Amino acid sequence: MKNSEAIVKYRDVTKSFGDVHVLKGINLDIHSGEKIAVIGPSGSGKTTIIRMLMTLEEPTSGDIFVADKNLWKMEKKGELVRANEKHLREVRGDIGMVFQHFNLFPHMTILDNCMAAPIHVKNENKEEVRERSIQMLERVGLGDKLNNYPSQLSGGQKQRVAMARALVMRPKIMLFDEVTSALDPELVGEVLEVIRDIARNEDMAMVLVTHEMDFALNVADRVLFLDQGVIAEQGTASEVLEHSKNERLQSFLRRFRKA
Repeated sequence: MKNSEAIVKYRDVTKSFGDVHVLKGINLDIHSGEKIAVIGPSGSGKTTIIRMLMTLEEPTSGDIFVADKNLWKMEKKGELVRANEKHLREVRGDIGMVFQHFNLFPHMTILDNCMAAPIHVKNENKEEVRERSIQMLERVGLGDKLNNYPSQLSGGQKQRVAMARALVMRPKIMLFDEVTSALDPELVGEVLEVIRDIARNEDMAMVLVTHEMDFALNVADRVLFLDQGVIAEQGTASEVLEHSKNERLQSFLRRFRKA
């Protein structure tokens, strides 16, 4: 559960792509250890929120702070200027992300996929990283696949490798971007179960963009409903998913209940 300390803060964050305003004045605190589910219709800005935190999209205006450091701005000669790549890398060092489409290196074994970033990005000891990588792959049920290549795995197994790889980096916050949306329906359950295990047993903050409403109800401390670029509703999972009076949210949830 969350502590009082906010590890991430969004302050009046907007994002536009040309004339399309995807996010409109987002203010949000994410606390250490807090599990947040982000739901909303397609195009509401859900994925953009976490892509900005992973420095894959730059805000049009506003500020994002990670551990009280401004992510997208840095001080130079007494003035705030646009952050350079070195600053972005340093500030996002405590953030891990699992994508829809795995993003594994196809020419590397799954063990080498997990070891690459801690060794080459954080300059960690190779043997320590190897041991930690094996532990994480065993934890997600892939201890017998260490020397396999991504092409030899199912979609669900690839997604579990992607989670192990992110965990090996020991992040303080993990971002999950619709991680089941590219999977065959019969593989969704195995991936959600791994995320449940991580949520139960890890003290890191987690932000999950998801369309799995039962999963959000089961795992999240807080649910955000995004609609037309704003946080239209937020509260405990029960408040938002079971007791909200927001008509747009109720309409959105009805579509999932019919599916």
